[in-house]
Amino acid sequence: MADFELIKSLARKTDTKIVLLVMDGLGGIPHPKTLRTELEAARKDNLDRLARSSQTGLSIPVAHGITPGSGPGHLALFGYDPIKYLIGRGILEALGLDMDVRDGDVAARGNFCTLDDDGLIIDRRAGRIPTETNTELTTLLNGISVDNATPIVASGREHRFAMLFRPEDGGPQLSDALTDSDPQREGLAPLTVTATEPWADSTAGIINTFLEKAASAVADRHPANGLVLRGFSTTPDLPQMSDVYGLNPAAIAAYPMYRGLAELVGMNVVETGDTIEDQIRTTRDIWNNHDFFFVHYKYTDSAGEDGDYDAKVAAIERLDNALPALLDLDPDVLVVAGDHSTPSAMAAHSWHPVPVMIRSRHVTAGFAEAFTERECAKGMLGTMAATDIMPLALANAGKLDKFGA
Repeated sequence: MADFELIKSLARKTDTKIVLLVMDGLGGIPHPKTLRTELEAARKDNLDRLARSSQTGLSIPVAHGITPGSGPGHLALFGYDPIKYLIGRGILEALGLDMDVRDGDVAARGNFCTLDDDGLIIDRRAGRIPTETNTELTTLLNGISVDNATPIVASGREHRFAMLFRPEDGGPQLSDALTDSDPQREGLAPLTVTATEPWADSTAGIINTFLEKAASAVADRHPANGLVLRGFSTTPDLPQMSDVYGLNPAAIAAYPMYRGLAELVGMNVVETGDTIEDQIRTTRDIWNNHDFFFVHYKYTDSAGEDGDYDAKVAAIERLDNALPALLDLDPDVLVVAGDHSTPSAMAAHSWHPVPVMIRSRHVTAGFAEAFTERECAKGMLGTMAATDIMPLALANAGKLDKFGA
């Protein structure tokens, strides 16, 4: 695990450049119809060639047997103990959508969902409705008023949105000590938000009133005829990557949550397009301005969550086809990793170790013949904590001084 005080005492600035390419939900398990993982099925000559010249291994985002959310998984890749620095999903989404988050605001991540006639959730993502439809629905929600707080809703991509509950002047302070209304699986009704601490009772009442009014507002808007909230949170105070690592980091990410997380740890969040080709072009455009580049690729995860094996294979192949343009930048250190596994066979995040590889001028190639789960398990990095990836990247970039005499 990254020891921030130790690393801060050893960190030094250099001209070397690190790229952290995160393939979201990268890991998988053999699918019943093929007996191969998505990485094993994909044609990915560039990733496989890179693996043969890199050190490889498997990473554990939080702990053995623990299934991580995207926030903890990414924090671990950035070197932050995800148990110590626990961040709610809501604040990540709100910051990622450039919402004006103020002291005292409580943020939440929202999903539009599909309800059946009995009020049970039959699709947590409402068929991934078009973003244009999402925008229409959030306009409806922004017209809702409740006592003692102002609800503010921002449209995200497809079924996603973020919202803030802002306390009114002179009204009660709001709390994020709340349970989710999202049961996070289908076949159940949206849950009532409850307080986990006594002082959050009034906030729970405010949010449940909003949810009742919001449910009525979208009731006839099938397939997005319901909504759920999760990840209630306020703005945390995190150590900044520039202070701990001595870096000037940039984030090239299209999806709001990852942009929000990057902002919280002090990265310069750069506007980019939706595709991996767009993101690599953006990286090239800002190459001379930064020394650390977090490049986020979402589509491996979304295909895995949809249980779509073929789509996840195709997403891996798309990234592989784009990879030479990133390699042409010739970073001193290139890390390819994932924040967690999302096997399409499970259609969900899982606890399985995640493939990782590190290429630099200072590593000896290991034993992997391809970038797959089974081949990476043979690698010299072994099975490691994801929080150890960042110190290794810094060391390979010559950004850490010797410890002791």
